[in-house]
Amino acid sequence: MSTFTINIRQETPLDHAAVFELIEQAFANIEYSDHKEQFLVERLRKSEAFVPELSLVAEVDGAIVGYILVSKLSIKNQTSSVESLALAPVAVLPEFQQKGIGGQLIRKAHIIAQELGFKSIILLGHAEYYPKFGYQALHTFSITYPFDVPKENVMAIELEKGSLSNVFGMVEYPKEFLE
Repeated sequence: MSTFTINIRQETPLDHAAVFELIEQAFANIEYSDHKEQFLVERLRKSEAFVPELSLVAEVDGAIVGYILVSKLSIKNQTSSVESLALAPVAVLPEFQQKGIGGQLIRKAHIIAQELGFKSIILLGHAEYYPKFGYQALHTFSITYPFDVPKENVMAIELEKGSLSNVFGMVEYPKEFLE
């Protein structure tokens, strides 16, 4: 197995074209994809939900091979709104998949999100993959999801222990997710 050094850093505007292509390639053969994740990222970068510190690239030998975006969302009920985060997307070039790069991006995003004071992250993703990083089914909390998807694919992580225990309501994504 070849070894390589992975550098994870905050994305800059100079990375946008490479990230667009990377996401397009990473999701090209994914069955449960609308193949438009790269356009979602472009919309989110211009939105109030965007957190620049949580738009990360993974580089190998100076080339971008992975990307993760974690942006703001809300959990709302009739009387309150709690800020949380959405992890979408995490993408790795096909030839670099299965090498731990996605996991490194997820762990780094968790650390930065905690440093920024965020307490939880919600995602829609592979039921077998994300629990490795501490995610658990959203339905184990008092939180509902606005879309009809298999419940095992909607997950959350408490970056601060107990941060979702008294939260109830519906996940509300920024409008950019719905365009």
